[in-house]
This record gives sequence, C-alpha cells and structure tokens, in this order.
Amino acid sequence: MEPELLHGVTDAVATVVLHHPQKRNAMTAAMWAALPPLLDTLAADPGVRALVLTGAGGTFCAGADISTLQGSADEAQALAVGAEDALAAFPKPTLAMVRGHCVGGGTQLAAACDLRFAEADASFGVTPAKLGIVYPSSSTRRLVSLVGPATAKYLLFSGELIDAQRALRTGLVDEVLPADELEERVAEFTRVLVSRSQLTQAAAKEFADGRTDRDAHWTAQARGSADTAEGVTAFLERREPRFTWTTSA
Repeated sequence: MEPELLHGVTDAVATVVLHHPQKRNAMTAAMWAALPPLLDTLAADPGVRALVLTGAGGTFCAGADISTLQGSADEAQALAVGAEDALAAFPKPTLAMVRGHCVGGGTQLAAACDLRFAEADASFGVTPAKLGIVYPSSSTRRLVSLVGPATAKYLLFSGELIDAQRALRTGLVDEVLPADELEERVAEFTRVLVSRSQLTQAAAKEFADGRTDRDAHWTAQARGSADTAEGVTAFLERREPRFTWTTSA
C-alpha cells in the first residue's frame, strides 16, 4: 500500500492514521500536503467532536521521508509547517496517541495536538541538528510552550531521544500508559471529550493558545447558546447534559 493518511469516524471521534509502515510512518511530501485538506473536511463535519492522530502499527512517526522531499529545503519545510499549523488550528479537541518512535516531524505533529497520550515504551526527539536544518520558529515556539526553554534547547541542540517518562515530566506528554492500555484509555477519554460542551472547548482552546482578542465573540456565543442553561439544568436534574452548540454555530 502506498504511503497515505487513513481516516474514519466512530462515535463522533475522527481518527487519522499516518500510514507508511515501511519507513516507520515517516511523512512523505504527499502526506504532508494531504493533511490540511483532510482536516478541513473533518472540521466541517458536524458529526465530528474530537480527533485522534496516531500511526499505523507500533510506531507514531519517524519524521519526514527525506527521499520524497524533492526541491528546496524551504519548500519541504513549508509543507511540514502547513500541516502542523492546520492541525493546531483544528477547532475541536485533538489528541495524539503515540506508540514507539515520535521523532522529528512526528514530534512536530504531536506537539500541534492539544493533548498527547503515550505508551510507556514511546520515545521522542527533535532532530534537525542531525541534518543541519533550521527548525521553524513557529514549531520552536510551540515546543517551548509545552516543555519550557531549557528542555526545548536540550532537544533541539542535541537531537537526542527522551523516553516517555521524561516526556511526561517535562510536559511533552499528558499521560503515559502500558502498551496494552493505551488504546482503551484514549477511547475512554475521547468519550468524555465528546460529551462535554463544544462551546467551552472551542473558547478554551483559543484562549489557551494565546488568542486574547476574542472575549466579546465568545461572550456573544455563550449568550446565544442554550449550552449554559442545559448544563445547569442537567446538573440539577442529575443527568448527563445534551449540549447542542457546534463549531459551525
């Protein structure tokens, strides 16, 4: 099978699978280019309330498939940054489910997700220093926002891999699970995500990502939404709420 992005939607959760097992799911130029339009399609689907990004088989992503990145380094980097930015801008909660290696472009994609759950044997690295590549400023800032300047410099200066426990301590991942529990935990957590208010999630995502000029917009959205009344009523009636606001509202 050719390298590609596989995807499907189950119980309001979209799953996107990086599929290039011959090269540990390294991203080809075509895969980088295909990710933004796929994300646009999933974002526009009212039946999608959360997204999981993962890799085929026992690894997440070993980076970029250099053999497919023809042309200049700038063009190759633009493809990767475009895909990363599209993932970061996805309007619904995103979660990277990481097995095995998450290296280079793989870490770039995982860092662009809102959350990262990893198996205990996963390893992470940012490796441009091994290739003489300047890591993009936007990607560097995103990494720093997760792990802080010192750990970001450690990763970028050395290109060394760190294990899942160190990634957890530094904030690069949010949960570390045994390999046989990872998928079940991700499924359990995404069920929680899809049961919550998309209004709350969308506003929180913008604010947490540094967007500080939209308070009036979200105040208006809340006033025009039935979510607050439904949440309070459901709490008083001791039942699960049925939120109706969507990102297309």
